[in-house]
Amino acid sequence: MNYLTTTIAAFGMTATMAAAQDIDLPKQLNWTAYDTGSAGYNQAVAIGAALQDATGVNLRVLPGKNDVSRTEPLRQGRVEFSATGVGGSFMAQEGVFDFGAENWGPQPIRVLMANNGGAINLAVGVAGDLGIETYADLKGKRVAYIVGAPALNVNTEAYLAYGGLTWDDVERVDFGGFGASWTGLIEGQVDAAFASTNSGKAYEAEAGPRGLLWPPIDPANTEGFARMQEIAPFFNINKASVGATIDGTDGYQGAGYAYPVLTAMAASDEGLVYNMTKAMVELFPKYDGNSPGIGGWALDKQNMEWVVPYHEGAIRYFTEAGVWNDKAQAHNDNLIARQDALAAAWEATKAAAPADWEAAWSEARRKALMDGGFSVVF
Repeated sequence: MNYLTTTIAAFGMTATMAAAQDIDLPKQLNWTAYDTGSAGYNQAVAIGAALQDATGVNLRVLPGKNDVSRTEPLRQGRVEFSATGVGGSFMAQEGVFDFGAENWGPQPIRVLMANNGGAINLAVGVAGDLGIETYADLKGKRVAYIVGAPALNVNTEAYLAYGGLTWDDVERVDFGGFGASWTGLIEGQVDAAFASTNSGKAYEAEAGPRGLLWPPIDPANTEGFARMQEIAPFFNINKASVGATIDGTDGYQGAGYAYPVLTAMAASDEGLVYNMTKAMVELFPKYDGNSPGIGGWALDKQNMEWVVPYHEGAIRYFTEAGVWNDKAQAHNDNLIARQDALAAAWEATKAAAPADWEAAWSEARRKALMDGGFSVVF
């Protein structure tokens, strides 16, 4: 048993119940999350039920159709937190895709915790009535594109790249939200769409008239996976045990990353973030098992050196819990320096008022990262 596991075990159920009395949160909290029926939404509801039962706090979960609609209320302070994916966290931090528009720019996003369960994959699901076996077989097929959701679209593009394809090789079908894309798959309007394997919509598709298939990611196909990571470097090869068509089987060999990711803004109150992090950790036994794949929120599954920095309030809690160290702090400081470099480049680009905003920001962003010694992604 390692030090982290020993530390976590020390909390125990008794400590968990007692700690609920020490969680200081407003009686009303608001999160944004993915669409109704998504894994992110379902997990947020399960967490809210545990929070209500243990502390009397009412968690209102506001579904958002895309990354922008989930992040805008957080940016404006209309919600305290967002249970999002790599779009509302990493891509918002980077100021890319929809977040590269003149009214957005790189955001000072901070992480509290993330679901790193490994039990699920995040993948492109394919209608089961097409006879498709690999992602290369999607050539010429209809593939969902979610307007205003760059994370979902980049992830889909990454799976296409694994199969040696691009958007030009498929028929792109636009949808206004995640849920609509999966309804489209079920009803025959599209042939493939991106989701977590434990999404409610994926289970609906499995039970629907067309059925559902997750084509595999072969760990031996290093060239295909390299193409995938060129598009989406946050993916890791993973064998899922939870999800539509997967439950009760030997698992699905695919790929995944942290999802959902609970985020705040850098300016969010440290005490509020501290107590929300505390609630997520110490009430974990109350919500664990209440939604497919929710076990990845456990403290011992947290990646303290992820691609988006942690909030000071979360760091305060992790330090008290004995799971934060100097290496994690140095990594966090470097990520914040990355955000600062991007923010400075953004302000300089705005001041220059270029005629071609997209080209100017793309060049300025990449130069700022290279000059700062940071990795250049996108």
